[in-house]
Formats: sequence, C-alpha cells, structure tokens
Amino acid sequence: MGAQRNDEVTKAEWRAKLSAARAAVSVQQRVAEAGALAQAVSVMSLPDTVCCYVPFGTEPGSTSLLDLLRRRGARVLLPAIPTEPGPLDWAEYTGTASLSPGRFRYILEPTGPLLGPDALSRAGLVLLPALAVDHRGVRLGRGAGHYDRSLVHAAPDAELVAVVRDDELVEHLPSEDHDVLMTGALTPGRGHVRLPL
Repeated sequence: MGAQRNDEVTKAEWRAKLSAARAAVSVQQRVAEAGALAQAVSVMSLPDTVCCYVPFGTEPGSTSLLDLLRRRGARVLLPAIPTEPGPLDWAEYTGTASLSPGRFRYILEPTGPLLGPDALSRAGLVLLPALAVDHRGVRLGRGAGHYDRSLVHAAPDAELVAVVRDDELVEHLPSEDHDVLMTGALTPGRGHVRLPL
C-alpha cells in the first residue's frame, strides 16, 4: 500500500512537471511538431484501421495527421468519452466536419455512430495521447484511466504507440501492474521509435 501511494505521488509530480513544460511550448513549435509528426506517419506502414485521437491544448499533433491517415487509405477511429467511468467508445472519423465538442467541451469527438469499446480490437495501430512514455514502454497519461480501461480491448498484435514530444520519451516512469506497455513512441524529432529501447 505504501509503495502504491509513493507511486501515485511520483506520477503526480511527473504530471505537474510535464504539464508545466507543455504550457511553455510556443504555437510556432507546436505547428512545426505537428508537421514533423505527420511526416513521420507518412513513412510508416499502416494497417486497414487506425485508432487515434484529436489533440487538444498543448498535446502534440493535429487533425491534419488524421486526414493524412485517411488519405493513405486507413479507416480512422476516434474515441468518445463515456459519461460513466469505463472504456472509451469509438466512432469513425470522416473529416473535420464530423467532429464536435464532446462531454468535455474542449475535446472534439466524432459525431458518427458509436461502435462500442471493442471496436479498438479492429485496429492494427493505436496512436495514444500521453504526457510521457519511458524506454520500457510505460505510458503516463493524464490520470483519468480511460485508456487503461480501453487497452484491454486492443488486438494482441496491435502496435500501441504513444505520441509525445522528444523530451517526453524518458528513461524511467513509475509503473503499476495494470499498465499496458507501449510498443512504440512517435516523436517529432525521432519519428517512430520501437520500444522497449
């Protein structure tokens, strides 16, 4: 119990540090990073279905990455946050006109028919938001647990890739038994990095 409490404090400290660093990132840097992430994805081998997300605030990425995935022939599924704690629901992204504010007004979600939490199992590639990911593949999210509850639905051979800035790929993060390890990181400077390192 004591070790778990220390882990939680450490995660909270990491989140505070990373959130403060993200707040200092300029708009120009975010635009440049979004372009670099799209370039990195343009050379990746893509499966038929990709689960992704709509970045908000200072998260790396942009909707142009979603459009690129579609242009390259992938079916793109985006999360819809449920009203009760549980796994994410999913719906198809068909362009920016298919997005509207969801449960949290600052997060855009797809407006199409919901496909259920197990739609995640159809994706060969899952691009996940993260505050950081470590060399072992441990991902640090915002702490709401939506992806922790969702990744149990992922296909066993799916690539799970955390999208982070270059300095958010770190050597070691605190972990817990229920954490699902990432198979890769996607960063603006390094592109697709296979994990563990």
